[in-house]
Parts: sequence; C-alpha cells; structure tokens
Amino acid sequence: MNKLISFDDFQKVDLRVGTIIEVNDFPIAKKPAYQLTIDFGGLGIKKSSAQITALYSKDHLLNKQIVAVVNFPKKQIANFMSECLIIGAVNGGDVILLNPETNIPNGTKVA
Repeated sequence: MNKLISFDDFQKVDLRVGTIIEVNDFPIAKKPAYQLTIDFGGLGIKKSSAQITALYSKDHLLNKQIVAVVNFPKKQIANFMSECLIIGAVNGGDVILLNPETNIPNGTKVA
C-alpha cells in the first residue's frame, strides 16, 4: 500500500524540464551508468548520474529533454557529485525516462 502524502508535501518537490547537453560514460560506477550534464535554463546547469545504459545510447540522450527533481541535496556517487534526480518509470530493471511530448523552455516547472 502506498503511503499518502499531503498536497503541501508534493509542492515541496521541485520538478523541472531540462535538456541533456553532455553525456559521458561512468566506468567506476557500481552499476552501468552515464554522467549527464543538464541545462535547466534560468536554474543553471546541473549534473546527474543515471543508470539508463540498457535502453539509451549516448547519442540518443544528447539534446533530449527530461524531467528531474532539482531541489534534493547533492549526492556523492563514486567520484561524481550528482545535483539532481532524473525521473523515469521503472520497468523491471530498466528505467524509461519521462519527458515532454514537445520541446519546451528549459527550467519549465512540472506540476
């Protein structure tokens, strides 16, 4: 059973649209992952680590818009500092990224 949260709790989560502008391999990660650099417009550039190598090539990810939580604290992953959490649907062990159907301005708030 899912634990219920209040609408006020939900409003604390800052979900934004960003565009992936750089994709690098992350060979020292425990599980296969990429290091991503994401442009969030007025919020600036943020980095994230994502275990999405099974379904996405680096070429496919470059310039792709995604949705991410941008107000979590930074998290150290191996020698990399992750600054946001990319949102995806988990299907077994695979993560399918959530993204807008059409391009919209980077930094657009998701509600």
